[in-house]
Amino acid sequence: MKLLKPRLATGKSFAEAIRLRKTTREMTDEKIDPQTLSNLLFAACGVNRRRGPFGQLGITAASASNSQEIRVYVALEEGTFLFEPKRHALERITKKDLRPLALTPHQPRVSAPPLHLVYVVDLDKLEHTQGFDEPGLHDPEVQKAYYFVDTGLVAGNVYLFAAAHDLACWFHNCDKKKLAKKLGLGKAQRVLFAQSVGHPAGARR
Repeated sequence: MKLLKPRLATGKSFAEAIRLRKTTREMTDEKIDPQTLSNLLFAACGVNRRRGPFGQLGITAASASNSQEIRVYVALEEGTFLFEPKRHALERITKKDLRPLALTPHQPRVSAPPLHLVYVVDLDKLEHTQGFDEPGLHDPEVQKAYYFVDTGLVAGNVYLFAAAHDLACWFHNCDKKKLAKKLGLGKAQRVLFAQSVGHPAGARR
């Protein structure tokens, strides 16, 4: 599913977004419009230059040796998709609504966000990096440090985008085992965290 062309000229300034950045757990179930979804995913980890580190594509979120090992899945009511930055498109993984699994198991629901981003690491991209093949990229403990940091960089972009566009945003745990099964992940892939995005509860629109 091709996304609309990103348009980032709207929204608050960077200084204002930094000032307003916060976690908001209470959201309405109002859907995110297609243009905002496109802009959000580009801000998260979209391609912002054709020639980045090591001559590979550059994206809006840094990663170890430009390995780009964090995959972003988009859980919506109409199904769950994998974001493909190179094509700026969504690849349908399942028609099932997996949003309930993107929350921490047994945690009381405070809202029903229309969108969850699910962050998955692909360890093969670290093992076979497109950048400098440093020894640490093959050490499980060093890998863990890298992919946790890299996830945080993507999530930080999402937080700033949300603040700049009056959206609620919440980074949290999720049902890792069930999501991994439903997403059909391989042995080298791990579900890490999720992030909810929506319109804040009580906001007048």
